[in-house]
Amino acid sequence: MTLFNALIRTHHITSRKKIAKLTQAAKSHDVFVLLRSGGPPGIMYVEGIEGGVRGCVDVVANLRYKDYHLAARPSALVREVSSTDSLSAVPDVREIETVKDFGLQMQRRGVYEWWRTAMGYAGQSDRLL
Repeated sequence: MTLFNALIRTHHITSRKKIAKLTQAAKSHDVFVLLRSGGPPGIMYVEGIEGGVRGCVDVVANLRYKDYHLAARPSALVREVSSTDSLSAVPDVREIETVKDFGLQMQRRGVYEWWRTAMGYAGQSDRLL
């Protein structure tokens, strides 16, 4: 089974109602979602089977987040390094408070450089993180 992933940027993710809808969408589409919530920027990483990732991305688009941007369209997941951690792609939503912690989670999942490129950080100083 091939996993897919996608990355969404927004101005911010603060609405508990919208986060509840994201949680419901993650479960109904059988995907893993990592959120950077609180102040700007809002970041959402989605991972799962192709139909689930696309369905979840559609739900997020319909929530009408300010400055919604599909930074990385759903595509086949390519891990940059194999991880010894057991990486969960089960339906779940995890919230992260800082961009730095989000980056650490992307490293752990083996998609750090993909994430940096999609966020527009590639080639910039690491102090932006």
